[in-house]
Amino acid sequence: MMRLVQDWIPQQRWFGGKGRTITSVEEDSATIILDADPQVRLLVVRVGYDDGTSEHYQLLLASTKDAVEQRLEHALLGEHEGRLVYDAVHDPVASSALLDHLAGGHQVETLSFVNDAPIDADLPGRVLGAEQSNTSLVYGDALILKVFRRLQPGANPDIEVTKALADAGSPHVATPLAWYDGRVDGEVTTLGLLQPFLRGSSDGWSMATASVRDLFGEADLHADEVGGDFAGESERLGAATGEVHGLMRQVLPSATAGADESQATARQLNERLDAALLVVPELAEHADAMRASYDVVATRTAAVEVQRVHGDYHLGQVLRTQEGWVLLDFEGEPARPLSERRALMSPLRDVAGMLRSFDYAAQHLLAEQTVRPDLIYRAEEWATRNRNAFCDGYAAAVGADPREEAVLLRAFELDKAVYETVYEARNRPSWLRVPLASIGRLVGEAA
Repeated sequence: MMRLVQDWIPQQRWFGGKGRTITSVEEDSATIILDADPQVRLLVVRVGYDDGTSEHYQLLLASTKDAVEQRLEHALLGEHEGRLVYDAVHDPVASSALLDHLAGGHQVETLSFVNDAPIDADLPGRVLGAEQSNTSLVYGDALILKVFRRLQPGANPDIEVTKALADAGSPHVATPLAWYDGRVDGEVTTLGLLQPFLRGSSDGWSMATASVRDLFGEADLHADEVGGDFAGESERLGAATGEVHGLMRQVLPSATAGADESQATARQLNERLDAALLVVPELAEHADAMRASYDVVATRTAAVEVQRVHGDYHLGQVLRTQEGWVLLDFEGEPARPLSERRALMSPLRDVAGMLRSFDYAAQHLLAEQTVRPDLIYRAEEWATRNRNAFCDGYAAAVGADPREEAVLLRAFELDKAVYETVYEARNRPSWLRVPLASIGRLVGEAA
């Protein structure tokens, strides 16, 4: 079975080990959640790499002695001991089994299913098409279950932060309804989170990129003249972000840090750059300039407000509902250590993440095209307008303009862009020029 998994897992969008050589896949635990045909098992596996490191992943695998239905052939791993094995998230039978356990609050061997609200176990399930670092199952048009793929031992920040905000009455998060826990390295670990499915909502990325397409289609208009201008929504998103940050300071740990925090931040930024240079040699051109920006952060002596933050904030993590903006996925960057994702840090990291996302939205249509100076100019104009609108909304909500912390904000933007270069180098090499161009702009502004 693990041989099949070792061949299959590198091809999955949510697999975080791309660019490394897998040397082993071992089963840490396996729990039968449906004992029928197909039989459905929830597995935690340990993936080992040639550099001596390893990662844990959650799999939902089904096996059957019969032929696999045509609609499931794309999910097939292969044959093991006379049974066909496939990725069960694509099978409504398997997704219904998960929902049944969540609705019943069952204990299944080492798995604990917990609910905070009544759950309709009869809703049909389907896998959401947009695969990212996790897998989402939608039930009817009422519920969505996020299946965490890459696992680290301990409490997942997503449920911890979202529940704290929802309990405090925030209108900008989706209330946790149920979840299930297992064990990783002997420690209780969240494996899945069930929340309301926000019908009729639109994700921020789709809205922003539609606005960019509108702009490109109007050759003689500026960004503020196009019918699909996004700046109003960007400002409202900035205000929602500021309100969430303010509430997080109230209901979760926060502190005021001094010069030691700035020095530690600069060290961390340099360490991340060092690691990225091993993967993306093209960064070397800007490395000295980036380190100069980080050195300025290290000399900072003013107090820094630190708190829990989102940690992986971009336009794909927000939904526009009829009532306003909702923020999703508070687990932080899955590739970062859990201790880092739960650490107190400046909320400007989230602001920087969203500012980078506006740049990406502006450039995405140009990433794989021949460079056209006229479109690059228009994309930059769109990004500047929406970045400023977001900061305006944020400043109004928190009473402080993030642009006044230009040195710290630029350093965090550079750090995010460095992270993006590694992702693009491993997953979409043709897009690498997008974060590299942003780095060039940012270090040019600092010069």
